[in-house]
Amino acid sequence: LALSTAGALICLIASFLATHIKPVKNNNDVEPVLKLQLISTTILATIGSFIIAALTLPSSFTVITCATQSKLTVTWYGAAICVAGGCIVGLLIGLVTEFYTSHSFEPVRECARSCKQGAAVNVIYGLALGYKSAIIPVFALAFIAYLSLRIADLYGVSLAAVGMLMTLATGLTIDGYGPVTDNAGGIAEMAHLPQIVRDRTDCLDAAGNTTAAIGKGYCIGSAALVSLALYGAFVTRLSASSSSELLGHVDLLDPLVLAGLLIGANLPLWFSALTMKSVGTAAAEMVTEVERQFKSDPTLLDPNSDSVPDYDACIRISTVASLREMIAPAALVMLSPLIAGTLFGVKAVFGLLPGALVCAVQLAVSMSNSGGAWDNCKKYIAAGLDADTELRKKDAQGRSTPVHDAAVTGDTIGDPFKDTSGPALNILMKLSAILSLVFAPYFLAINSGRGLFNIH
Repeated sequence: LALSTAGALICLIASFLATHIKPVKNNNDVEPVLKLQLISTTILATIGSFIIAALTLPSSFTVITCATQSKLTVTWYGAAICVAGGCIVGLLIGLVTEFYTSHSFEPVRECARSCKQGAAVNVIYGLALGYKSAIIPVFALAFIAYLSLRIADLYGVSLAAVGMLMTLATGLTIDGYGPVTDNAGGIAEMAHLPQIVRDRTDCLDAAGNTTAAIGKGYCIGSAALVSLALYGAFVTRLSASSSSELLGHVDLLDPLVLAGLLIGANLPLWFSALTMKSVGTAAAEMVTEVERQFKSDPTLLDPNSDSVPDYDACIRISTVASLREMIAPAALVMLSPLIAGTLFGVKAVFGLLPGALVCAVQLAVSMSNSGGAWDNCKKYIAAGLDADTELRKKDAQGRSTPVHDAAVTGDTIGDPFKDTSGPALNILMKLSAILSLVFAPYFLAINSGRGLFNIH
């Protein structure tokens, strides 16, 4: 509670950097100011974590380890290191995300240049960019997980997650910045405002894509640490509730655990397939409705016509599809651990949860960053920022160029990546772990944790 309160106050103080101390004066100032706010918030949160730990914790205290149920002595500064480590890893993930999604850096510009070879090459480059962008965040999460477990076991992992979330207010602000500027650009275009307004909203939107990706990186990292802590709590709860030593320890060579691990690693892919197909289905319904309206009233294509499109029909399609298409992914997340624990016992769940966690983290980071990179690749070409004259939105006759068309294709693929499947994987990681923890006594009650099939 003290850390969360301090984090909110620190984020409030740091917000004055962007509004009073170093305000944005031109287009090139947008990203540096947002980055400065993120870095300053992290530095203040790191310092604050040591101060709070010194004031609120005893010089040393004891925690019970998850693996061996033995006592581990933790010092106040050890706990502070866990919190500070979470803050720093969160910042590192944010900076790496910026490098791979901002058109100020080489990866997105390389993606833009690949559009000269067509949409297929752009997609290949974008996917490769996303996979590469997951390397450093995963190593950083592995490091802070190891360090926290060594210092304070699961308590340390929980502190690291709280530390990463100390800058939540700033993270949410920069994450929400993207959709706001994106919608502002849409309003400017529909209202036929001067081109300079649209140019400025495009600049803000490009920065907003990067900040949204940074916010998603924070959420993914914290979700991974929270899921790890919940998994440890699940194992500990079973160990405390059962006299069997086998239920309190995880053996990866156990056939049930290994089978659960493989199935768990498949869940994020299955989940992503469902959510991405849902976006495609809803989009197809929307296109069909728009075509129907154009055919029934051709004057809609005339800019001087007084005809008004049926906006409500399109909104209805989007709203109904968003509710209908989420039934299957939600059922997958909630029923997977319940079915595994009910039929095969807790050992299957022991493998299912870490498998889903390990795969989901990397898939979520890569998908979010690929989508953000494709979006900014399109904006980089549309703004004509590259010295190469081929990287332009329109040719001399005012027609859209093949390069820009290839970038639009990448952006279309990237939208379900960064706005749907990638962020939704956070829910898969946390909800499956929470449900397993809640239903642990239920699993244990079925043949002493061996499931309905009573597998020994």
